[in-house]
Amino acid sequence: MSELSQLSPKTLWNIFAKICAIPHPSYHEEELATHIMEWAAKQGIPAERDQVGNILLRKPATPGMEKRKPVVLQAHLDMVPQKNNGTVHDFTKDPIRPYIDNGWVKARGTTLGADNGIGMASALAVLGDDSVEHGPLEVLLTMTEEAGMDGAFGLQPNWLQGEILINTDSETEGEIYMGCAGGVDFITTQPLQREALQAGFTTLTLTLKGLKGGHSGADIHLGLGNANKLMARFLCVHGEEFGVRLLDLNGGTLRNAIPREAIAHLAVPTEKLAGFKTAVAAFLNTVTFALAAVEKNIEFVVEATANDGKALTKESQGRFLGLLNATPNGVLRMSDDVKGVVETSLNVGVVTMNENEAQIICLVRSLIDSGKDYVVSMLTSLGELAGAKTTPKGGYPGWKPDPTSPIMAQVREVYQGLFNKTPNIMVIHAGLECGLFKKPYPDMDMVSIGPTITGPHSPDEQVHIGSVELYWQLLTTLLKAIPERA
Repeated sequence: MSELSQLSPKTLWNIFAKICAIPHPSYHEEELATHIMEWAAKQGIPAERDQVGNILLRKPATPGMEKRKPVVLQAHLDMVPQKNNGTVHDFTKDPIRPYIDNGWVKARGTTLGADNGIGMASALAVLGDDSVEHGPLEVLLTMTEEAGMDGAFGLQPNWLQGEILINTDSETEGEIYMGCAGGVDFITTQPLQREALQAGFTTLTLTLKGLKGGHSGADIHLGLGNANKLMARFLCVHGEEFGVRLLDLNGGTLRNAIPREAIAHLAVPTEKLAGFKTAVAAFLNTVTFALAAVEKNIEFVVEATANDGKALTKESQGRFLGLLNATPNGVLRMSDDVKGVVETSLNVGVVTMNENEAQIICLVRSLIDSGKDYVVSMLTSLGELAGAKTTPKGGYPGWKPDPTSPIMAQVREVYQGLFNKTPNIMVIHAGLECGLFKKPYPDMDMVSIGPTITGPHSPDEQVHIGSVELYWQLLTTLLKAIPERA
C-alpha cells in the first residue's frame, strides 16, 4: 500500500490501494460497499443504495458551475477472482497484494482488480478532491458486473439525475468507446451414466495448465489456448485408441475468463499406460508448436492417483466428449462495420462434472442480436444431438454506437487539446453496462474511457502507471469542460 502511495495522482492511487486491501470478488462486494458508504459519511458526501445494492454518491457543483450538465461517473464494485496454480489465496478473505514493476502495477499471483478498481478509485478521487472542478456530479457504483451485470439489470429509472454518463471500464488509454457487444450465458447440461471399473486399470490425473487465460471479450481475438477445448481435443483423439475411461473432468472457473487449466481423472488399461504417456507428451509438443506465438508455458502432466469412483459408460463418455469437442470456441465472425473488431464470439468458459451430470457454460458475445441468436441456435442444436438440456440465461443488450453523441465528440476534442493527437473512436467486443443503462435512461449521453490495462481476468493483469496519469488528466479536464444545459 505504501508503495502505491508514491504514485501520481496520489489520491487515486491511495484509494485504489484501499480497494485492493478489501476483498471484493463478484457476490462478495458488501465489505467494500460498507467501507465506501462509511468513507462518504466522513467526507460529508450524500450516499444511498438501491434495492440491488448499487451505490449512488452525489456532490454539488463547484461554485459557479451549477448550470453545467449533470454528469454520472460510473464503475462496478466487483473484480474477477483468478490466481496462478500454486498461489494460496482466498479472494473472499485475503487482500490483493499489488506491487510496482517497471512502470506497471501488478498483483502477486492473482488478478489485480484494476478492472474496474482503477475506474472506481478515479470516481471516488474526484469526489474526495475539492481541487477538481465540475458541475453537478453523481458517482454510480454497480454490483456484480463481472458475473452477470446484476447491478445494471436492477438499475431503476428516476434515480439518476445526470444527463451524461462516463463509464470508466475501458482498458486502453487513447481510445474512446461508444459501443459494445451484448452477450448471453449458455448452459448445456448432459446427464451421465456410470459403471464400475473392471480390474486391470490404472487411475491417473491429467492436468493441462500454464495457459495465459484472459478476458473472454477483450482477448478473444488473440488466439489464446482454451484449456477445456484442448483437453477435449486430446481425449477425443486418443481416448478410444488407449481404452481411456473418464471418471471426472473440470476446467475453468468463470464464463467470462478464458480457461487456463483443466483437470481430468482417468482410468487407463495398465498395459497401455506407457503408450498413453507417450501420446500425452506428443500432444504437448503439438499444441506447444501450434500456439507458440501466444502461449509460452503450457504443461500437460500425468500423475498416478488413487480413485475408486465409477467411470462414465462408453456411450455417455462418447456423447460428452463429442459435445465438448464439437462446441465452437473463439472468434466466429469479424465485424463488417467496425474494422478490426470482433462481431461474434463465444468462450467455453467452465466445465463441471458430478456423479449424475456434466455442465458446459459458455459466454456468447455479439455486436448484433442476430449474431448472438445464431450462436444460441447452434449450441441448442448441438445439445439436442447429444441428448443434453440447453439453457440460454442472463442475456444483456449491446450498446449501440451513436456517432452523433455530443459527449463522445467532446472527449475527442479535450483529448486532442491535451495531448496533441487524435484518439481512436472504438467499439469494444467486451461487455459494458451502458447498453443496460439505456433501458431506464434512454436519453442519457454515454461514453467510456479508461487507462491501459492488460491481461484482465487473468493473474497477468496489470495497469500501466503512466496511462493512469493521462486518464486522470483527461477525466478531470473533461469534467471542467462540460457545457451548460441548453
